[in-house]
Amino acid sequence: MNSKNSTDQTVSPGLWALAWRRLRADKIAMIAMSVVAAFLVVLVLSASGLIASDWEQEIAMSYAPPGFIGADAVKTEAAKAEAPPPENPLDPLADVLRELRKTPGNQQPPSANEYGVPDPLATEMKEIYTELAKKGKAVVAERVPTLPFGADKWGHDIIKKTIKGAETSIVVGLVAAFLATLLGTLFGAISGYFGGRVDDLFNWFYSIFTSIPYLLLILSVAAVLQQKGVTTIILILAFTGWTGPFRLIRAEYMKHKNREYVWAADAIGASHFRKMFIHIFPNVSHVALVQVSILVVGFIKSEVILSFLGFGVPVGVVSWGSMLNEAQNELILGKWWQLVAATAAMAVLVTAFSLFTDALRDALDPKLK
Repeated sequence: MNSKNSTDQTVSPGLWALAWRRLRADKIAMIAMSVVAAFLVVLVLSASGLIASDWEQEIAMSYAPPGFIGADAVKTEAAKAEAPPPENPLDPLADVLRELRKTPGNQQPPSANEYGVPDPLATEMKEIYTELAKKGKAVVAERVPTLPFGADKWGHDIIKKTIKGAETSIVVGLVAAFLATLLGTLFGAISGYFGGRVDDLFNWFYSIFTSIPYLLLILSVAAVLQQKGVTTIILILAFTGWTGPFRLIRAEYMKHKNREYVWAADAIGASHFRKMFIHIFPNVSHVALVQVSILVVGFIKSEVILSFLGFGVPVGVVSWGSMLNEAQNELILGKWWQLVAATAAMAVLVTAFSLFTDALRDALDPKLK
């Protein structure tokens, strides 16, 4: 019994067990991982329609301010808008309007214009909308003057819009990162394992892609495709972002293909595919995992840039980039809450993902065993 226990105690933990042990010891890494997990939970809830499914409903006034500012500013602006216009001394009807306002019961009705003439269709339109509402064919809803984090031009709730935008941006980042890492791993494995002319061919492609500035490259590909959509953005980012994983995976395969366990696999007649992906890849998979986490951050920012410049998501699809695109026009009017909401959400996620990526890279480094 004692010999068995001593044998169990001498068994060293594997790479993943050591990595998890280091992550648990790093408080910042665990906090960052919790933040990332919270965003992923929000993503799942939003994609399933449990939250933010009604983000397109126009429930508030145009540019309704955040609730922590208060509705006093809205009431003041509304009072100024409803106040009668100043009298024009050159207006030939100014004296008539002044006498009408002084006479009890002849005050300007709410639906009247500046000359006191009521809208001739106001009564009929009110009756029509009331009748349609009773029949269930129309819903006359009163828009609220303020929301917890404000509203955009069309009265959409900024909180729900930010959550829905997070769904688009995070999905683009995750899927594009997995595809880019898959391409980079496949190309790097083939190039590093076979070498020779195969390696020269892939290095030629690698040199072409890396010789062009990244932002210019994705903008050029987006302009050539000219198809706005989430799928198109994912393909653009995946086909232009495989160079980083390719370089690292190629170096790992060049290092591992001459090790003893690969020679042993070759001695028992293992095929090239089996040696590449059954024997070597498990020993370099941690590099691919770190590359996925790094690319997610970069691709989220790339999607924001593309959507901000008009090459991203189509009309009707919201993302953090499209929100920033709208916010640049709102800033001229002094409406800053959509910009702050999208920027804050992106900053929190990118910062947490970056901290978690750094901790994961340190935890999976075999040199730190």
